Amino acid sequence: MKEKIEEFGRQLARARGKRGVREVAGEIEISPATLSRVERGFMPDLETFGKICRWLKVDPAEILGVDVTAPRPSASVHFKKNQAIHPDTASALAELILAVSRANLIEEEEKIGSSV
Repeated sequence: MKEKIEEFGRQLARARGKRGVREVAGEIEISPATLSRVERGFMPDLETFGKICRWLKVDPAEILGVDVTAPRPSASVHFKKNQAIHPDTASALAELILAVSRANLIEEEEKIGSSV
């Protein structure tokens, strides 16, 4: 992982080119010191990492080596043939379950990102 973060820093430095650290840091909305540290291969915090990825127009998953094509867990809702619940309620419950599932995945990915 260290090699990936170091390459991320080199990529950032290449993208900055001859422009000043202060100028580019201002565009990214991070401090010049943080930009300099990241360019030297230090891992930024998750929020800074996201800002830099957006500025570079790169997918964070590529930098972290996360396989986003892997199957994601899905939720299914099953009801008896003779429904005692209104279809709109069933649909809302299904959406709620899926939203919780997505939130849990995001939380897990953030934990992985912050432990690196």
